[in-house]
Amino acid sequence: WQSSELGLHPIQVALQVSLPEIDGAIEPIIYAGREGATGRTVPLADRVNLLADRSLKWASLRTKPKSEKKIAITIFSFPPDKGNVGTAAYLDVFNSIKAVLGQLRSEGYDVGNAPDDKEAIMKSIMDDPEAKIASPDLNIAYRMSTEEYYELTPYATDLEENWGPAPGNLNSDGQNLVVYGKQFGNVFIGVQPSFGYEGDPMRLLFAKSASPHHGFAAYYTFLEKVFKADAVLHFGTHGSLEFMPGKQVGMSGTCYPDRLINTLPSAYLYAANNPSEATIAKRRSYSATVSYLTPPAENAGLYKGLKELKELISSYQGLRENESRGPAIINSIIGVAYTVNLDKDVDLPNMESYSAKDDTLENRDTIAGQIYSQIMQIESRLLPCGLHTVGVPPTAEEAIATLVNIAQLDRPEESIEGLPRVIASSIGREINEIYRGNNKGVLADVELNEKIVQASRAAVRALVEQSTGSDGRVKEVTTFFDDLGGMFGKMMGQKRPWTKAIIDAGFPDVNEDRLGPVFTYIEFCLKQVVADNELGGIMELLNGEFLMPAPGGDPIRNPDVLPTGRNMHALDPSSIPTAAAVEVSEQVVRKLLEKLKDENDGLYPESIAFTLWGTDNIKTYGESLAQVLALVGVRPVSDSLGRVNKVELIPLETLGRPRIDVVVSCSGVFRDLFINQMNLMDRGIKLAAEADEPDSMNFIRKHAKEQAKELNVSLREAACRVFSNSAGSYSANVGLAIENGGWEDEGQLQEQFLTRKGFAFNADKPGMMEQQAELFKSALKNVDVTFQNLDSSEISITDVSHYYDSDPTKVVQSLRTDGKKPLSMMADTTTANAQVRSLSETVRLDARTKLLNPKFYEGMLSTGYEGVREITKRLRNTMGWSATAGEVDNFVFEDANSVFIEDEAMQKRLLDTNPNAFRDMVTTFLEANGRGYWDTSDDNIERLQELYAEVEDRIEGI
Repeated sequence: WQSSELGLHPIQVALQVSLPEIDGAIEPIIYAGREGATGRTVPLADRVNLLADRSLKWASLRTKPKSEKKIAITIFSFPPDKGNVGTAAYLDVFNSIKAVLGQLRSEGYDVGNAPDDKEAIMKSIMDDPEAKIASPDLNIAYRMSTEEYYELTPYATDLEENWGPAPGNLNSDGQNLVVYGKQFGNVFIGVQPSFGYEGDPMRLLFAKSASPHHGFAAYYTFLEKVFKADAVLHFGTHGSLEFMPGKQVGMSGTCYPDRLINTLPSAYLYAANNPSEATIAKRRSYSATVSYLTPPAENAGLYKGLKELKELISSYQGLRENESRGPAIINSIIGVAYTVNLDKDVDLPNMESYSAKDDTLENRDTIAGQIYSQIMQIESRLLPCGLHTVGVPPTAEEAIATLVNIAQLDRPEESIEGLPRVIASSIGREINEIYRGNNKGVLADVELNEKIVQASRAAVRALVEQSTGSDGRVKEVTTFFDDLGGMFGKMMGQKRPWTKAIIDAGFPDVNEDRLGPVFTYIEFCLKQVVADNELGGIMELLNGEFLMPAPGGDPIRNPDVLPTGRNMHALDPSSIPTAAAVEVSEQVVRKLLEKLKDENDGLYPESIAFTLWGTDNIKTYGESLAQVLALVGVRPVSDSLGRVNKVELIPLETLGRPRIDVVVSCSGVFRDLFINQMNLMDRGIKLAAEADEPDSMNFIRKHAKEQAKELNVSLREAACRVFSNSAGSYSANVGLAIENGGWEDEGQLQEQFLTRKGFAFNADKPGMMEQQAELFKSALKNVDVTFQNLDSSEISITDVSHYYDSDPTKVVQSLRTDGKKPLSMMADTTTANAQVRSLSETVRLDARTKLLNPKFYEGMLSTGYEGVREITKRLRNTMGWSATAGEVDNFVFEDANSVFIEDEAMQKRLLDTNPNAFRDMVTTFLEANGRGYWDTSDDNIERLQELYAEVEDRIEGI
């Protein structure tokens, strides 16, 4: 344990950490171990002391008078810039702080003269959120002299190896270390410093992450020993504390998260849809988590040309057989489709030479069907609108889109048929067959699918409306199933409101009894969505009380995540992949290979580079993990208790295709949570490599033999395919480089990826991650396709930097001997109709539903300061895909420029609301052009350069 980078053994983690967490346990602190030779238990004095100190502090939260308790609220600023203070995934941070301060005040805590409006709270921490006065710095709450810092921070000298002597130049004024924030009575609101190396190309390249800098250490020393906090409340997903270097699980006294948090009880507000990083916070920074809801989802809807297309298609449906009008409408449809760049997604005929009049009715229907299918994908995509405020549950109207998506899914384990399936069967059709027709663009099936979607929405709305008060909030949920009037109505042949809605939508034969199970379930989910214990959960922890545990994940797949405000846990790692996940993954792999064969003259790809994420595998119970096994042609085997700990080879005659080679890049979080599953993959891949099969049917064996010869290693060693960061390090730092603009060229980003992600997991040497950069490169150079999964509508590929941070597309291109760029694919399992798209299709879909969609950007702007930052973040993440994969169409930048920059009224709104974030937006446009990702007119560039100067003056107060 002492010498291991990973800390606890995976089996111990499963039994002694994961399972107790499901019962609500917090803080897994090792305080004794066994001697190998004698089996004698040896207590570890420093750990015993820490455990005792922490227990006493938690206990004193119960007994100490509330008016005397000191609470430190910690907010984040990422990337470090004044326009980004108070960053947290999907959270309106300052409005939420206002709610928490109000709750603290009402329960008798001393919050001094804390203002009760959002703007004033922001202003107090940031001097002035609009930077009308020249103040690049935030409000300084405390200056700590270097003498005081060294005296109070026992590990300060250990940081000098990375950062030199204190104070250094981060969070310092040259003489002292400075703590940013503001104190109100016994509540301190502070800004956690950043990692410190985000702008330094050299440090970003280090294979292992650097220690925290002096300013970071001084912040936690201040909270514990100067302000003397009784508890810290970390505010939102997520800060840097839990990602500091140290063991994975089972911290020692030299691990940085342990040294920093030391004896402070920590409560951590974490987004309910991110159980994996929340688990890291629990295990590495000893934080008890409180889950919060992500904002209510809405359908993206249509706007501008896309809306016009839908109207044209509905005219065409009525007039398709009219020989003069039908073809004329198709010509208009094609014209508008080109204008909105749908020619990138649909194979449209050439505008110059095509005339619909000379075409057959069948071909015209195909064109209309394919375009209709595309725009309905955009219209029905769920997007979280605005930001969530702690303690404010969604209104009834806001809950509808989420409930419709919950109702879509079949849940065989609970004997619930999805609503679309029941509706489709009332007209004698099978829902998956309709989805297949819809995806191919068969006009009749696209229409039918849209009609089923509308019927589902109407039915769910009917259920929600009977429980809605006049204020639009859900009152007591009315259960129709146990009310006498309902019984009586049924005897009289009266239909339930939702059945009636489906009949009115054009499905007269729908079976009411078959609808029963899904609507009973939807009612239960409605109660969960609007129940709310977020403020209650925070207070329970600050009062030292036990907080009920709950799973984290996607509320649509797993409504047990609701209600929020509970202590979130992941799942038992030995339970995945589940049988259901294996079944779904086989379908996705089939669709993926079909699509790839179509694009490659009927040939299978030989090798696919895969990215695995912690949260995604928790939400889907291991779907993407099962996809890796399916490609290789191995099957996971579970024991009598349902634990998956073995794999077996599927014979080639059963498989019916070659075994596909994979190169798996696991996120640092996946490595921390699912080391057993890395073991499973490694054993499965080696099983395939050692199978005595012809090279033409086993690409793993074919490549491993070539690598063994090239690198002079054994076949088994050459078949290592499961890679991640070194223990205690996270991410390829590509996201950090792009967010902070501190990168030379794409070569630097690729180098970072290879250096930081090139640590192999080897089942033959468990307990360590071994640096194997050469093996990693030699496996990547055979890759034909890069692949990732999207599993939740809440977090898409431009919402966060993680997806492109781990995207190896251009890395593979630079390693391949023919210099050819691999195909990039994305599986989208966010709805019951799982799809496989190319990366560029996915980027376009994401841009059309978010960045360029008025519903999205107006929703964000309605939250003010944070909203501008959220829009800028989407633009910068879009550029990230240009840098790592080169799969962003020029029109995405061009259209974004016309929405946010050319429109003067919009430009002024952004500038007035958050000048720092607007400056970052202007910089991103200029950088996209300067790096060759966006080709535009000289006028546009001149306008952006002038704007940059203007914003700079505004920020400097000139």
